[in-house]
Amino acid sequence: MTRPTLRTIAAQAELAVATVSRALADDPQIAPDTRARVRQIAAQLGYSPDRAAQRLRTGRTNVVAFLLNPHEEILGYGQSMIRGLTEALRGTQYHLVVMPVFADRPVIEPVENILRNRLADGIIFSRTTPDDLRVRLLMEHGFPFVCHGRTELATPHPYVDYDNFGFAYAAAARLIARGARRPCLIPAPEGMTFAQHLRMGFLRACGEAGIQGEILSGVTLDATPDAIRSRVTDLIAEDRLPDGFVCPGEISAMAVHAACSDAGRQTRIVMKHTSGMAGIIRPHFDSIFEDLAEAGEAMGRNLLRAIAGDPPTALQVLQPAPPIAASPNTGTETPA
Repeated sequence: MTRPTLRTIAAQAELAVATVSRALADDPQIAPDTRARVRQIAAQLGYSPDRAAQRLRTGRTNVVAFLLNPHEEILGYGQSMIRGLTEALRGTQYHLVVMPVFADRPVIEPVENILRNRLADGIIFSRTTPDDLRVRLLMEHGFPFVCHGRTELATPHPYVDYDNFGFAYAAAARLIARGARRPCLIPAPEGMTFAQHLRMGFLRACGEAGIQGEILSGVTLDATPDAIRSRVTDLIAEDRLPDGFVCPGEISAMAVHAACSDAGRQTRIVMKHTSGMAGIIRPHFDSIFEDLAEAGEAMGRNLLRAIAGDPPTALQVLQPAPPIAASPNTGTETPA
């Protein structure tokens, strides 16, 4: 079977090849009904552009690269992000390519590789730091990108972020309202921008209540569930178990509960949930939702705008932390 070409579409649409090409490129100078008719014929014929030829002609790859870090502390991170990104790119000429970021290699390497070999037209990445080298490099090259998380750089850049300050503040305030006087935050890894936001929100709520909050030492969200459980077990053995935990993920919340349950002890937990599993985790915990699919879609749409030349200040999104979803029971205590 002969592969359909622009000439095939042009013949059926009774248009010039150049007009068909411009219509498929969504040229605004081509009438909307003509663009729609050309796209319909192309779909009926099963037309797929020759990406190699297209790249030679336009210098475009029509590829969006998603640099995926390990996110074992967040259930469903990659799946949710990809679902949102593909929705944003749906119906466009862009294809999503997922590129792994290996924990034992510098995070700048895949960005340098993409820039050096022009492997994509835009990049999306996460685990942003205050002085992120990737953001600096991409801005220096004028290369379109959107990152999940903010930096502290003076130059504006595109981002989609979650209000981790608001989450930690609301979670700590809930624990305190439920009677906690020694609440504890399981921190994000040092060096991540959102680690600072979590810490500041947590300490603000504790300070306003006139109590001393604790930042758990020895582990972070990047630790394995067993490591978090073991650290909490140590606190129990030392008779220093906090009476409430702010857990920025389902994994850390379940690890804390496992340590307390094994020791026959109780504490209070408020967790951030991202996977939609909060309703089936037992026991129920108070929780605050972070919509990663929504974040992925916002990043995809803003990257398209960045590629089109929109200014960075118009491409900054901060997702608010929604109200706490209270559990059907007490909402916070892990039963003995």
